[in-house]
Amino acid sequence: MRGVAALLLAVAALAAPAVALGFDNTEPLAGNEWYLGQDEAWSFWPTVPKLAPVRVAVIDSGIDGSHPDLRGRVVAAKSFVGGSPFHDEQGHGTFVAGEIGANPFNGIGMAGIAFNARLLIAKVVGPDGTVSLPAEVAGIRWAADNGARVINLSLGGVRDPLSPQLDTYSPLEQAAVEYAYAKGAVVVAAVGNGPQSPATPWGFAHYPAALPHVIGVSALRRDGSVPVYSNRDAVYNDLAAPGDGIFSTIPSNLVVRRAGCAEHPYSDCGSFEFRDAIGTSFAAPQVSAAAALLLGVDPSLTPDQVSWLLERSATDITSETCRACIAGRDSLTGWGRLNVAAALQALRHKSELPQPDAYEPNDDAGAQAHPFGEPRTITATLDYWDDPTDVYSIKLRAGEILSARLSSSLPIGRMQLWAPGTTNVGDQRATLADGARRTPAVAARERLDFRARAAGTYYLAVRVGKPTRERPVYNLTVAKRLVT
Repeated sequence: MRGVAALLLAVAALAAPAVALGFDNTEPLAGNEWYLGQDEAWSFWPTVPKLAPVRVAVIDSGIDGSHPDLRGRVVAAKSFVGGSPFHDEQGHGTFVAGEIGANPFNGIGMAGIAFNARLLIAKVVGPDGTVSLPAEVAGIRWAADNGARVINLSLGGVRDPLSPQLDTYSPLEQAAVEYAYAKGAVVVAAVGNGPQSPATPWGFAHYPAALPHVIGVSALRRDGSVPVYSNRDAVYNDLAAPGDGIFSTIPSNLVVRRAGCAEHPYSDCGSFEFRDAIGTSFAAPQVSAAAALLLGVDPSLTPDQVSWLLERSATDITSETCRACIAGRDSLTGWGRLNVAAALQALRHKSELPQPDAYEPNDDAGAQAHPFGEPRTITATLDYWDDPTDVYSIKLRAGEILSARLSSSLPIGRMQLWAPGTTNVGDQRATLADGARRTPAVAARERLDFRARAAGTYYLAVRVGKPTRERPVYNLTVAKRLVT
């Protein structure tokens, strides 16, 4: 069982000033949504634009279907743990859904960031606050099959590569994420909180944030500092967003009995964990909402293009507010603070977007590899943080010679060949180094030749060798010939 990234730490929320936006947030509780201003959520547009509707899936504890700010915002809902998806015992899913898609123009309560969002609700959290892996996997696949272009996962399991007993990696979870990615969904996940990890602070992002093709989101305080509970990760922490003292919707059944709260299903009328809501769980929905805005402007964007826009346009967090942060990407904040306006500005220069990679997902051997097919040349991309390895399956007969030629826009490391039966390309000592002749990677070119001693399906991996802000583009040519 996996615990939802719960809110087990609390700090006093500061009084919120008016939110500075390009067009006004006219909802009565706008003053509580200080994070919209820090995200530059609406400052790109002088007036409300007309955007394409985008389906955003909230894989969580369900939603309060009677909430006045969420009525009419849900297009489909399903529970994978029994009961109704429109009854939220935990309040977590309703909170997340409000950040993304609360009605911003009904004159009630608050405004969700993604005013073009249409919500898909997958209830995967049971009454005790835990989520089974099968429920999560089924929820992700259901969302993808129902047209989700963005999937928010404010939940997770511990990653500890140093301790297999603690590490909760699941191939089923990764397969579900890759299924959604292949169907065009941007997957966003919280990197996790220290209290749900073996130590605080914790140096590894939770799963599924620690998977390829997932935008891992960490938390920031209002002053720009990084809270100790926000998990760190040098590779899988991609982006940071406000996650301290967040305001949002809560279920009516969780409203506390006190003056002024009878008809006020919002977090300031909730229990302590909602009134002072903190956690990476509540930072991730802001990134999901930003993805929906980008897709609303240009529905043709691929998931890797959306992640590239959001990550490379982020505002770098330096030592001024985070003493441990460094210039550029770091383990505490990834590429930096979410900046929606900068991402939209970058989208204007569409010619600078990385080209889509038609062969993804292909991140490992076995079923995850992409069949190379007949001898030909393909063009694909890599990303050191989000897509460091591409794997292609190639069928060879005994005695057949494989010749591979690689050229790339940047030196990206070396090709590797793996034997039939390989399921994971993580251990580089298992490559067929003795049977494959390689030329050094000079001027971003490399050659590999191999003669198969036995028939079978071999795996050719291409890896990016060093961190780079750019996304390398490579051409890979594969030819086979049988010598008799």
